[in-house]
Order: sequence, then structure tokens, then C-alpha cells
Amino acid sequence: MSDVTSIEHPTGLTSGDFTTADEPLRLFATWFAEAKKTEPVNPEAMTLSTVDADGMPNARMVLLKGFDADGFVFYTNTGSRKGAELETAAKAALTFYWKSSQRQVRLRGTVEPVTPAEADAYFATRSRMAQIGAWASKQSAPLESRMAFEKAVAFYTAKFAVGAVPRPPHWSGYRVRPQAIEFWHERPFRLHDRIVFTRADPAAPWEKTRLYP
Repeated sequence: MSDVTSIEHPTGLTSGDFTTADEPLRLFATWFAEAKKTEPVNPEAMTLSTVDADGMPNARMVLLKGFDADGFVFYTNTGSRKGAELETAAKAALTFYWKSSQRQVRLRGTVEPVTPAEADAYFATRSRMAQIGAWASKQSAPLESRMAFEKAVAFYTAKFAVGAVPRPPHWSGYRVRPQAIEFWHERPFRLHDRIVFTRADPAAPWEKTRLYP
């Protein structure tokens, strides 16, 4: 989507030769650019997987809002369940699946908060009602009725009737710094192509391995 910031992507890298790539971020940029042309709804949608304090996994869909050499960024209510789990265990996995192009990208790594300046800059680009919603929602907390939520929306709409809506203190972003990125492309008879790039830490060089399907 237009609000997803990214690195430049090269031309001429097709699904037939992606296994020759020697670096994952430009390959992801190429696939993501192609997904934005072919995927009818939300090509930036990704599954975010985290674990709670007991090691029980949770997964949900979030939206990619930026990626570069430092990692993959999404935004949320930090008081939500995902925020609490990332506070406890600052590691996560992301999965993209683009059905129209028969491609999947999986990555996992450590997670860190974005800077307040980054969160402020992105929050300012959201629609006004989305900004109001960020104030009104106690994300993941029990909600007694839809009416209670609508009253909260009305309250903050009136509170911020004039001027810019400030970013709530409980709303910010996270950056997943991948240590493994796998690219999967569907082939007939389940003879798929898979390559994975891994590194020991975010500062280490990438190593590439081709995998059996």
C-alpha cells in the first residue's frame, strides 16, 4: 500500500530465478511490490505470532507499515495482548501469504519498540477516526457492550474536536529484526521451491540455504 515504506526493489527478478538471490531484503521488496499489483486486498497483511508467559502461542493478522535493513514495522495498542506478550518475550514470527502469486514469506527474530518520533510520524498519517479509535479502544480488554465502545468514541471525538489528535501514550509500534527469512513459491505436484536466509544476530551477514519442499 502507499503508506508502507520500503527499500528499493530491483527489476527482472522473477519467480523462476528467485533461488539465485544472495540477499533477502531486496528479494522481499521485489515480491512485495509484485503482491501489491496482484493481491486484491491488503497485500501488506501478515500473521504476527507471539507467545505468552506460559509459552502458549498466539497469532493474529496485523499490517506491515514499513520495512528496511533494520526490520519490519507494525503499530498497535501496547496494552493489548500482543503488546504484553512482546514485553514478556521480545521475539516474534511474521508470515505473509500472497495467494494470487502462490508465494509465502516467513520470518522470525527479535522485537524492539520503534522510537517515539517514528510512532508520532506514522500516527499523524492515520485517518482522524482511526486516531480517535486508538484513544477509545482498550484493545484486548473485556468490553461490556458495543454501546460502551461507541460512547468512548463519542467522548474522544468531542475531546479532540479542534486541532490535531495527539498520539495516545499506549499506542506505538514494534520492529521485528529478522534472524531468519524463508521464501516459498508453489510448484505443481507440491514440488515447491524454498530458500531460507539466516544470521546469528541482526549485525551478522546472511547465509542462504535451499530447502526440500
